[in-house]
Amino acid sequence: MRVVAGGAAGMMGGSALLAPTALRAAPSEPARNVKPAEELIRELFATLSAEQKTAVVRPWDHGTEAGGMPTRLKTHNAAPLGKKLGEQFTKPQQDLLLRTFKAILSGEEAYDRISRRGEWDNSGAFEGNGIAIFGDPSGKDPFSWVFAGHHLTLRCDGNSQPNTAFGGPMYYGHSANGHSDVNVYNDQTKEVMSVFEMLNEPQRKQAVIVGSPGDGVGALKPKLVEKPSTGVGYGDLDESQRRLVAGVMRKLLNPFRQEDGDEVMQLIKTNGGMERLRLAFYKDNAEKGNDRWDAWRIEGPGFVWNYRVLPHVHCFVNVVGQA
Repeated sequence: MRVVAGGAAGMMGGSALLAPTALRAAPSEPARNVKPAEELIRELFATLSAEQKTAVVRPWDHGTEAGGMPTRLKTHNAAPLGKKLGEQFTKPQQDLLLRTFKAILSGEEAYDRISRRGEWDNSGAFEGNGIAIFGDPSGKDPFSWVFAGHHLTLRCDGNSQPNTAFGGPMYYGHSANGHSDVNVYNDQTKEVMSVFEMLNEPQRKQAVIVGSPGDGVGALKPKLVEKPSTGVGYGDLDESQRRLVAGVMRKLLNPFRQEDGDEVMQLIKTNGGMERLRLAFYKDNAEKGNDRWDAWRIEGPGFVWNYRVLPHVHCFVNVVGQA
């Protein structure tokens, strides 16, 4: 896996079948000569007028005054502070924002996917999204750059938020049916379905849940108890099944830049390794066929990857280190 750190072998139980070299995908694109996103954010910040700063910059601890969640960690389904990029930034600033957005992804294929092949769902165009900046990126103070639009919330924070992958919860989706080839994330659905097909009957009974794992903010809340009785555990899989789960992780992480994927894998290791993750399949009624999952979810200590397949894709992600 291009994004798996060298420590992944320990996380995968030490199996030669799941060593880091086996997890890395062959690069599909030439190495990109781009500036780090953090540097581009500092460049943008230096160009902002006083009026623009008033519109898009907030304090690092914004939203915590009454004990609430910091605004910088919230997910959005539209421009995070209301105004769209095309309404408040010059063309050179928009170009800089586009370069920044691409810099947190793994390449042009990832950009094509995340942008929903340039259509951006209801945002309509890149300029239909929005940003917010929390803190001050100009020096050494903590900061977070949040990019959001319809079915999308991504971040870059220069590791300001400790023990947190992607700088905080992430959200992505697509308006197309999740089982349709038209959906840009359909390959993720197919990869997970291939894991189900490899499960034996006892494992399937453990993995299938009639109901819903939730959506939105509710989907980010851990649902595991100390000794979980739902979902099939990674530690209970044989080596061929583990190899398929490794393929799922590859699909999930491939769109994002290497350092973010590395951090995900390091946090999994810190939280006890892949053996503590569980994979569950959800359908809204017991009679529904196994080729029409409504949702699937990978979960473990500090790890939630909650993927709603129907009626269209909503995926909410949160990966943090456990205290």
